[in-house]
Amino acid sequence: MNEESARLLAPVRQFGIQLSATPRGARLARLLAVEQLRSWGLEAVADATAQIVAELAANAVTHGRVPGRDFRLALVANGAVLRIEVTDTRADRLPRRERRDGAESGRGLVLVEALSRDWGVRLGPTPRKTIWSEVPLR
Repeated sequence: MNEESARLLAPVRQFGIQLSATPRGARLARLLAVEQLRSWGLEAVADATAQIVAELAANAVTHGRVPGRDFRLALVANGAVLRIEVTDTRADRLPRRERRDGAESGRGLVLVEALSRDWGVRLGPTPRKTIWSEVPLR
């Protein structure tokens, strides 16, 4: 069996939860993500995932918060990649891929970039935006 056919036979694991846009909700997102990875037997990526989720959830709470609206965490393990998604309701506030020299903000996304195979932003449906990150499982 080659790698492509093994990937096609690998189960797709999905987890999603809506959390309050508060520091407590951000902390809970990190804890739930780590526990979900453990239940899937993916402890090898738990530390990197915890750091990515912590940063994206903190950004959702700090920069993406709209009073009365929650944020959403989703994890999808598909073959050789774990996709992490955090969705908030502030599509008007987008993260920057590159940080200006001396900028006080944006340092956390440098960490996300270092720990991820790739990351980016998906808009919609209005008023939402999703920040996603992909972590290799192998």
